Order: sequence, then structure tokens, then C-alpha cells
Amino acid sequence: QVQLVESGGGLVQAGGSLRLSCAASGRTFSSYARGWFRQAPGKEREFVAAIAIGASTYYADSVKGRFTISGDNAKNTVYLQMNSLKSEDTAVYFCAAVNRIIRNLRSGGGYDYWGQGTQVTVSS
Repeated sequence: QVQLVESGGGLVQAGGSLRLSCAASGRTFSSYARGWFRQAPGKEREFVAAIAIGASTYYADSVKGRFTISGDNAKNTVYLQMNSLKSEDTAVYFCAAVNRIIRNLRSGGGYDYWGQGTQVTVSS
């Protein structure tokens, strides 16, 4: 079992930055693919970014060039650096993990473990 705990959310003005962290316990995180998803009020959960077991990274078009996903295996943590934030980035952000190769890292259905989420609010 893996437990995921997100942190780093908060209120920020448009154009600002935040760094989300997702700490894992229970297993070595380096053997897991890890992803970030978000869900805004009244909307479906959507893919944000992912880092594969082999360290390739993937981004939603809406965040490409603004967000960066990275992992620190020594700390068993995955990060999401968010720059140039926009009001439409406001959502609850969730991290997710899976310890097998899945076909589509952009689909939340492929992940086995999820955190509780952290709120990100961007004021315009």
C-alpha cells in the first residue's frame, strides 16, 4: 500500500507561483509512475501532468510551459511547480501513483493510489 499526502496549495494572485508536493509512504516511490490531476467545482477531474517510471514527463496542453512535474526519489516526493498561474487553474489538485506500466498516464482510471487533494485558488 502507498499513502499519498499533498501539500503546498493555497491562495495566490494571477501570475504568481506555487509548488505542490506529494509525499509517499509505504513504498519506494521511484518505481511508480506519478501524476497530478485537478478538479474544479462543477467540472470533471482532468489530467495535469505525469512522470513515468522511466522519468518521461507529460503535460496537459493547458499547462504546458507553465507547470513542471519532477520527482525526488530520495525524499519519496513528487512536485508540481506551477508558474504564471491563471484563474482557470483554480481547483483541488490530486496526486496519484501506480506501480505498473499503464497505457495512458493521462487517464485517471489507470492509477491505483490517490491523495486527498490540496486546494489551489488563483485570484484575478
